[in-house]
Amino acid sequence: MKAFYEKSIEEVVKEFNTYMDQGISKEEVSKRLKEYGENRLQENERRGILQMFLDQFKDFLVLILIGASIVSMAVGEGTDAIIILVIVILNSILGVFQENRASNALKALKDMAAPQAKVIREGNLEKVSSSELVPGDVVILEAGDYIPADLRLVQSVNLKIEEAALTGESVPVEKFASEVVEENAGIGDRVNSAFMSTVVTYGRGKGIVVGTGMNTEIGKVASMLEAVEEGATPLQRKLDQLGKLLGSVCLGICAVIFVLGLLRGQEIIEIFMTSVSLAVAAIPEGLPTVVTVVLALGMQKMIKKNAIMKRLGAVETLGSTTVICTDKTGTLTQNKMTVVKVFDGENLWNVTGRGYTTEGEIKKENSSDITETQTSPALERLLRAGVLCNDAYLKKGADEIIGDPTEGALVVLGAKGGYPKETLMAEMPRIGEIPFDSKRKLMSTFHQHREGIVMYTKGAPDVVLSRCKYIFKDGNPVELTEQDKGKIMEQNHSFANEALRVLALSYKMPKEVNEDVEEEQDLIFLGLVGMIDPPRDEAKEAVSICKKAGIRVVMITGDHKTTGSAIGKAIGIIDKDEEALDGKEIDALSDEALKEKVKRVNVFARVSPEHKVRLVKAVKSNGEIAAMTGDGVNDAPALKQADIGIAMGITGTDVAKEAADMILTDDNFASIVDAVEEGRTIFSNIRKFVGFLLSCNIGELLLIFIAMLFGSEVPLLPIHLLWINLITDAFPAFSLGVEPKEEGIMEQPPRDPDEPIVNKKMGLAVGIQSIALALAALFSFWYGRNHFTGEDALSAARTYCFITLVVGELLRAYSARSEERMIYRMKIFSNMFLNISVLGSLLLLMAVVYIPALQPIFHTVPLSFFELDMALIFAIIPLIGGEIAKKLK
Repeated sequence: MKAFYEKSIEEVVKEFNTYMDQGISKEEVSKRLKEYGENRLQENERRGILQMFLDQFKDFLVLILIGASIVSMAVGEGTDAIIILVIVILNSILGVFQENRASNALKALKDMAAPQAKVIREGNLEKVSSSELVPGDVVILEAGDYIPADLRLVQSVNLKIEEAALTGESVPVEKFASEVVEENAGIGDRVNSAFMSTVVTYGRGKGIVVGTGMNTEIGKVASMLEAVEEGATPLQRKLDQLGKLLGSVCLGICAVIFVLGLLRGQEIIEIFMTSVSLAVAAIPEGLPTVVTVVLALGMQKMIKKNAIMKRLGAVETLGSTTVICTDKTGTLTQNKMTVVKVFDGENLWNVTGRGYTTEGEIKKENSSDITETQTSPALERLLRAGVLCNDAYLKKGADEIIGDPTEGALVVLGAKGGYPKETLMAEMPRIGEIPFDSKRKLMSTFHQHREGIVMYTKGAPDVVLSRCKYIFKDGNPVELTEQDKGKIMEQNHSFANEALRVLALSYKMPKEVNEDVEEEQDLIFLGLVGMIDPPRDEAKEAVSICKKAGIRVVMITGDHKTTGSAIGKAIGIIDKDEEALDGKEIDALSDEALKEKVKRVNVFARVSPEHKVRLVKAVKSNGEIAAMTGDGVNDAPALKQADIGIAMGITGTDVAKEAADMILTDDNFASIVDAVEEGRTIFSNIRKFVGFLLSCNIGELLLIFIAMLFGSEVPLLPIHLLWINLITDAFPAFSLGVEPKEEGIMEQPPRDPDEPIVNKKMGLAVGIQSIALALAALFSFWYGRNHFTGEDALSAARTYCFITLVVGELLRAYSARSEERMIYRMKIFSNMFLNISVLGSLLLLMAVVYIPALQPIFHTVPLSFFELDMALIFAIIPLIGGEIAKKLK
């Protein structure tokens, strides 16, 4: 069955049984309303808050933490149990809050629907709620109106519609009701159609409703948004793997220790308490808290760099990004048409400056003589023509255009050349016009001049040139020769090859105002202007940094392939046009073929919302971590599909912001680079404190295991293990989480997305450090056991071991500040948080050893300074082990 854009107006009128001048009856409206439903975007049934909350407890690490709280309660550590449960509940509440907020994307999408529409019913023009529209309704469109439903246009007069939010195109689309579009045309090519939630910027028209609610193009976007399932972030997956590993290893070793204790004849309750204490010590219940705090601090840093992270996990995810799929319009470019080249019939001029600011110059190309006059009579007339034959205005003090972006670019060009519109209009007021018509592709205005009447005409280069009889040279009109025409068309092609939008300008001096199209003959050619939506100045540098960081930048745009390729080459994404595909070429590829193409192709043009989602899926299927930037409604499904969606804060629609994980407050692609750097730093720090926690906790396990294996007394009591767990796992580990970034972090390739947090290198390092820590504490205990005598000898030896273990772990924290750099190459005291944490932990250690009231509770014996010599010497061994591990790596 043909789509409506493939059918003629008569076919559409007949199919919907409607009348262009009368519309449909109110009785028919009621029937169709029951048949098709209201013109609203529907939302799937959402999970309740309770269900969201319960789902948070499915995570393995959360289950481990709940188990830890039960164990803590069993050994009488009620405070630990309560703290762990509070952490679990707070994390679950945070998860519910984030999930609930993310699901508001569809609500924002629904709110974009126009509240009212102008329709013809029973021959009368009336305003109705857009929700009451039904297929077959005849809708009237005027400049400034939101399109209330999908329409097949039946009438268009100079009609232009801004479709950037849906298609990504930066220039309003001209509409032609009478045209029949070819089969399978993309949204941007359906010039006889209008789509819900786009905006009429120019002209007027009339259309028949052919789609309402979820049957509209924006409805399809909503369906995709609902269908996309958000997967776990890389950090969540890695933490889950780590939790399972820790749980298995911890429970296994504790079970072995329990069995060894039974074989040695120890009391069941004693060995059980030791095993349980080891379990609590081995499970890093502070890990989620430290991760949450570190990510939250990272979010605060990113806000200062114009990036707002909506989810904690997104901070780390961005740091692991391997591919950034970026929209062109408004992201890599300024979304502001700018004239960059001018040809006055003889000379080529370059125009500096970007966007709607009037700062910039017009300079002759290849001119090295700075004294040469940077103007010509033809250029001056061309500038005046561009400003006067124009309906756009430059908003004072705001660098903002009111009107068509293309006409706005001409107003800015005139201002750069010394012809502000207000001054020119006062000098040469408009006294007549022949409005722009899409069929003849021309616009003309008449102005009163001191020399008489002047008519300026602008339009498509080939059309204007066909109406010209003369060309302005050396300050006078002369006969236009075939050689001149050839030179002009050659320059026109050159501009087009640079992906510039080209307009031609001309004039004549009629004796009177004649607002008839026949007057647009025998014109005097002035020149050509080439304009483009320019790339952001900082985008090229940002792309270069991404390349150094091993991150591939892929442009996905709704614009034509030529335009996309030109921008891609300008900012360094591609080197040649062959590295680009358009929507039709994508459609011709199977999923498997597309998966291979996205490994090499960096520019995808003329794409639909479906294409964007498919491209992101293809990138992810190659094992990449995909970030997707965008600002329009059409970007929302892809933003949600990506590992991390990045929305523009200024030009971005509410839909895009709700669907995204991150919002750029300055709409600047370069800000992503800062965010990536912060994300990499955060993950690096997470690895540092995970490595530190594991080496300490496994070291404690090995200490007890080895002692029991050799038939020795237990070196530490459960209360010692719990206290060590508190003072070394919490503060120093957190301090490692806020370690300043290491040099060269953006010159490293992205890490393997599938690589666990504890990879082989870290596993080796943790193994060496754990053994060093366990042996240091064990030697200290054996030394103390042989050194001290009397009834407190065992307690003194345990105190000796206790001090060695705590100090050893605190010294190890300084080595853990870098996985690669040796400690002598680091600024030892640059991490103020770590210095304070170590000092605080030492004070807590001294408290339980030297405060008399705490000694019976912790079974410690106060030792003199001279009795601590070997304990402190043994404490250096873990630090040495950490440095040896770096060398071996």
